[in-house]
Amino acid sequence: MADRMAVRRRQLGMSRDELARRAGMSTTYLREVESRARDFDPGALARLAVVLEMPYEELTAGRTDAPPGRGGPAAHPVLVRLSEQECWQRLGTHGIGRISYVAGPGKEAPVVVPVNFLVDGRSVVYRTDPAGVAGIRAGEPVAFEADHVDEMTGLGWSVLLAGTAEHPVEREALEALARRRGAVPWAGGRRDLWVRVLPHQVSGRVIQPLREA
Repeated sequence: MADRMAVRRRQLGMSRDELARRAGMSTTYLREVESRARDFDPGALARLAVVLEMPYEELTAGRTDAPPGRGGPAAHPVLVRLSEQECWQRLGTHGIGRISYVAGPGKEAPVVVPVNFLVDGRSVVYRTDPAGVAGIRAGEPVAFEADHVDEMTGLGWSVLLAGTAEHPVEREALEALARRRGAVPWAGGRRDLWVRVLPHQVSGRVIQPLREA
């Protein structure tokens, strides 16, 4: 809890002394609350949550929708390169990944957007709004990344595709893609543009436990 309080204080530009004053307690008492939260009156924690502008449960137990990776690393982990075939096996048939490209007049602004994707042969496709941030123009260089982490074991993998965006237009092929599981855009709305990532490079890594000889 002390880490969550410290991060939130910095986000709000607030010192520990100011937090204690606004929550109606001394700085010494605040340090005791931070180190032994479960032994204190919930009322004191509730006052801190109000001052920090965060839900009580988030202050005391952390966010339930926090990004993965809170469980810590595995014992004796090793990073191993995946073959191209293993990369496609990890991607499976569909899932959630991130598309990346550069934007701006001088191509100086990196953009990374989450998309739900399908694997189609040796390519990745997704549907989006042509005017949206993921509506990348055909011919643009792009990168696509997907990963998975096991919170209990601290093991996981990551796959990266580097290639070019394409706009497939063949009607029968698009209709077949639209019928597949995972094709409906999670973001909702009308998203008629299909974007295909044609990779010229496929790479991946997996974190696995060290195997004894």
